[in-house]
Amino acid sequence: MKVFITGASGYIGKTTVAALLHHEHAVEALARTDTSAATVSEAGATPASGGLSDLDVLTSAASRADAVIHLAQADSAESDLATAMQDGVGAGTYVHTGGTWVYGDTNGIADEDAAWNPPAIVAWRKEVEDQVLSRGRSVVIRPGLLYGGQNRLIDIFFTRPGKESGAIPYIGDGTNHWSLVHVDDLANLYVVALNAQAGSVYVGVDGVDPTAHEIATALSHGASLEGKTASLSLDDARTQMGPIADAFALDQQFTPARGQTELGWTSEHTDPLAVFARG
Repeated sequence: MKVFITGASGYIGKTTVAALLHHEHAVEALARTDTSAATVSEAGATPASGGLSDLDVLTSAASRADAVIHLAQADSAESDLATAMQDGVGAGTYVHTGGTWVYGDTNGIADEDAAWNPPAIVAWRKEVEDQVLSRGRSVVIRPGLLYGGQNRLIDIFFTRPGKESGAIPYIGDGTNHWSLVHVDDLANLYVVALNAQAGSVYVGVDGVDPTAHEIATALSHGASLEGKTASLSLDDARTQMGPIADAFALDQQFTPARGQTELGWTSEHTDPLAVFARG
């Protein structure tokens, strides 16, 4: 299968390209800069020169593919981007990226059918995903909070500030759960989702869901801080992190059962605390 992918030079994208190639798919990847083009070429993909604002490029590249995986994020422009690529791929599969934060607090273990109660930072996703699922062979993946490799958001908002202050922060009493997924497992979910039934939605989570305090403690060991952690009030977290603090303060637990049952997808990484503690 030939797959067109956006965000291929990013954290999730590079791993997803590798997974696609491992399963013998041909990959064409959007590349806005020469550096991005070099990155995707080195990974084994064919670069398509253009950015997220180049709708004609997106439509044309999608028309050359059997499926599209959209990983890059453009917030308010997402509807236009999705439409351009859905128009291009036609009867092929379009896989869109969302996130589990849209559900808000889950009040126990939830699945894909839980009601939405998004914090402000991701509230824009509702209109976009409704539009995506209303058209063609569309599938939505809603990943949990990613870890593995660069750790991205966890590293930016928790590990790095913790190293500077001498203690890894957590919000409130730290009893809220984070629903996590390893980047390698998420990449494999995108691969198997290429054959998902139209209109399907899957949460990409490993189902372990440790508490924020447990994660902070593990991160502190990985950062050689000997288990030192520090609680932040939500107001202080908002001051330091901005509106994303409300997302980190959510209490979320999800089951990966739908992806396991319908797609045969399983997580190979099921001990995130050990990964964090290794640094």
